[in-house]
Amino acid sequence: MKEFDVVALGELLVDFTRNGDSAQGNPLFEANPGGAPANVLAMLRKLGKKTAFIGKVGQDGFGNLLADTVRDAGIDIRGLKRDPEIPTTLAIVNTFPNGDRDFSFYRKPGADLLLRADELDEDLLRGCRIFHFGTLSLTDEPCRSATIRALEVARDAGAVISFDPNLRPPLWSSEEAAREQISWGLSQCDVLKIADNEILFMTGEEDFDRGAAILQARYPNIRLLNVTAGGDGSHSYYGGYKVFEPACKLGGVIETTGAGDTFCACVLNYVLEHGLDGLTEGNLHEMLRFANTAAYIVTTRKGAIRSMPDPEAVWDILKR
Repeated sequence: MKEFDVVALGELLVDFTRNGDSAQGNPLFEANPGGAPANVLAMLRKLGKKTAFIGKVGQDGFGNLLADTVRDAGIDIRGLKRDPEIPTTLAIVNTFPNGDRDFSFYRKPGADLLLRADELDEDLLRGCRIFHFGTLSLTDEPCRSATIRALEVARDAGAVISFDPNLRPPLWSSEEAAREQISWGLSQCDVLKIADNEILFMTGEEDFDRGAAILQARYPNIRLLNVTAGGDGSHSYYGGYKVFEPACKLGGVIETTGAGDTFCACVLNYVLEHGLDGLTEGNLHEMLRFANTAAYIVTTRKGAIRSMPDPEAVWDILKR
């Protein structure tokens, strides 16, 4: 028996998203608590799973906002550290008319980068069924070494390893550095969630079947590989199965922040409830339909952590 279903390590930051203009015509930005690993945990909490976060924020107002938000979402924050000197990482989100985004980061450095291996709560890592991470904790030291150590502890304790590359090119010194660290993450995980642009970045393939086949050949450790394709839908590769489910398209999309993280959380929830052994083609369709629908709901709301849907809302759409 493990104390936690999922423990995630990585960035916890504030996404500033455009929310209209002031009376003087100046752009107004809304401070939305976020960060991919924390977003995943927030959705898992909505699904009734016990979660814990490991990371670092500044000893500042934004750090207080994030700590309070994550705690209020029901996520255990005993692994959250505070830096007295370096501020909390911030991101400015530019949203396009179709809901896609690009990011500008205030992170040179940000507090999340300064998590050290000796600050890890290893009891959390030994006490989880799944350990989840991305690449924003691999861009620089000392957080890279902390991530590597955390994964080793969790895996040695029998945890399933989940990885989402979550590629953000502005945060890397070069494309080569990004590929090197993403490749390391791919070599470590049992469950992979990868976006369409990331599979192209790592394989040079726009065809998802060919790209997935390349990754499966290079990284035979990956047992469940899921590709998200935005408004088109998602693909799952498991054993000899290749499964596709179209996206939920009911309109009202505002922005896509947190959609991939919501999808990832729903996949991990399915793994927690069904395991990784003996999944059928029907299981994969069921998993993707729920994950796609939950991700759609998030795109109709601003932000991520506070925008995760209740499972009843997802089932309501699926029943219709």
